[in-house]
Amino acid sequence: MLSDFADYHVHTPLCGHATGWPVDFAARAVELGLGELGFADHNPMPERFDEWRMLREDLPRYFEEVEKARTAFPQLTIRLGLECDFFTGREAWIEELRGLATWDYFIGSVHYLPDGTEVDHPKFISRYRDGDVEEIWTAYWKTYETAIRSGLFDFVAHPDLPKKFGFRPAGDLRRFYEPAIAALAETGTPFEINTAGWRKECAEQYPAREFLECAQAAGVPLLINSDAHAVSELGSRFAEAAELARSVGFTHTVRFQKRELTLVPFA
Repeated sequence: MLSDFADYHVHTPLCGHATGWPVDFAARAVELGLGELGFADHNPMPERFDEWRMLREDLPRYFEEVEKARTAFPQLTIRLGLECDFFTGREAWIEELRGLATWDYFIGSVHYLPDGTEVDHPKFISRYRDGDVEEIWTAYWKTYETAIRSGLFDFVAHPDLPKKFGFRPAGDLRRFYEPAIAALAETGTPFEINTAGWRKECAEQYPAREFLECAQAAGVPLLINSDAHAVSELGSRFAEAAELARSVGFTHTVRFQKRELTLVPFA
């Protein structure tokens, strides 16, 4: 039942690459019977940084649009969050963002490697084709583990994002997963099954089943999110994701309110 689940990873047009305002997503969430809806646009940076995140001056509009949705659909619980890129050495900016609103959650994500490579941007796909897959995955997972251990985030987004274009290193990928899962377990940080992977070249949820098996064995909580950038993507393939989670032993999902976590069983 979709009422067992929240979809907390939803973007707005303020990030420059999404369609549908919060009120439109809220209408669809009610149609679907989702338990909760949450917005998590890409966090602004102090300076203009790239072309796919909200600008700092757009934060008031972001808050306003979420409030419009809450007013229009009072029967639906709507949460306020941000998807925050982790950069070593810039942790203070995320701390500053924390003080700008009453947030329900911060999602931690890694899109950039320390050398500036965007792991999921098509302009860098030649790096994968040129045989740098092992190097990219190694740098990504080291950064991901650091992000988890920073303590800045309420949960983390799309593990194994570098597989987006279908490139994976040879061998058992648990060598990448296990240090990150240990960090999740030690810090009590949940992760998401992100159904957007089914819409990408990899044609698989983020993260892979092997990650899910290891995380379940370690007692790490999970959420299911769509990473919706369009209203039609909201709640996408949640039933399939829930069945996958059940098949490896998960029985609960997670809800957030003012950065406090609650475990919720799903049918």
